[in-house]
Amino acid sequence: MGRISGWPVFLSLFLAMVLTGAVSLAQELTPRAYWPAPKGTKVVTMAYQYSTGDILMDPSLPIVGVDSRINVTQFSYLHTINLAGRTASVQFSAPYSWGTTEGAVDGVDRSRYIAGWADARARLSVNLLGAPTLDKAAFQQLRAEPRALVGMSLQVSAPTGDYEKDRLINVGTNRWAIKPAIGYIHPVTRTWLTELEIGAWIFGDNDEFLGTTREQSPIVSGDFHLIKRIKPGFWCSLDLNYYYGGRTTIGGELRADLQRNSRAGVTLVFPVRPHHALRASLSAGTVTSSGGDFDLFSLVYIFAWN
Repeated sequence: MGRISGWPVFLSLFLAMVLTGAVSLAQELTPRAYWPAPKGTKVVTMAYQYSTGDILMDPSLPIVGVDSRINVTQFSYLHTINLAGRTASVQFSAPYSWGTTEGAVDGVDRSRYIAGWADARARLSVNLLGAPTLDKAAFQQLRAEPRALVGMSLQVSAPTGDYEKDRLINVGTNRWAIKPAIGYIHPVTRTWLTELEIGAWIFGDNDEFLGTTREQSPIVSGDFHLIKRIKPGFWCSLDLNYYYGGRTTIGGELRADLQRNSRAGVTLVFPVRPHHALRASLSAGTVTSSGGDFDLFSLVYIFAWN
C-alpha cells in the first residue's frame, strides 16, 4: 500500500497514545488506545512529561509526605500489523527520567535527586470486534462511519531501568510487571465516542530492596473517556480513571498502603502539518487514599507514515 497522504494520516496515530504515564503504571490516562490504523502504519513519538506533587517512580515505596518534581522524556515506536486477519499493533517505549523527591522515611526527612533510564515497555494490542485488518479504503470508511470496537492488549514493563539496590528511591523498579486489558469504543454519534478499558497490573517481586524482598498485590484499573472528533486528526477528550489494590509486603510485613485512587484530565491532539501532530494533556488526582495526589502535564510530538 502506498504512502497515506493528507490530514487523515493522523487518525492512525491514536494507537500511539499509550505513552502518557512513564511515572506510575496504574495512573495512566490513555484515550483512544484501541482505535485502529491501516496495516503497515508506523508511528514515532517523542514525549515530555512534568509531574509535581505526591508521586514516586514506584508508588509502593514506604515514604510519606512526598513532594516530587519529576521530568520524563520518552521515545516510542509503533507498527501496525495483520494478526490472524485482525488489526493489531506492537509498540516499544524507552523513558528517561530526572528530578527530585523529598519525603519522610521512618520519621526522618530525606531528599534525593535521580536521573537515568526508567523501565522499558512493550505493548501488543489486537482488535477482536469491529476492525479486521484495514487497508486505506476500509480505514476511511471506518472514519466516516465509526462502529463499536473491542480490543485487548498486553503490556510488559521490563526491569531495565537504572537501579541501586542500596537506595530507597530509584528510576527503575527492578521487577517485571504485566498488564492484560480489554477495551471498548462506542460511537454515540459520528463525532462523539466513549471508550472504556478494564485491566490489571500484575507485579513481580523486587528481591533486592535494601537487603530484603518487596512484593506488591495486583492493581485493578478502569478508564473512561468521552471523546470529541473535531476533524481528521484533531480531537479532544475528557478522561477519568479509578484504580484499586497494590498493597505491598516488605520483608514479610504487610503494609497499610492500599490504593483507592482516581484521576481526571483532558487531552487535545491536533495536526501541525501532514504526518506530524502534537498531543497535550493535563491531569490531576481527584480521589487519593495512598499516594498519587499530583498534577501532570505532557506534550507529545508524533510522526506517522505508511
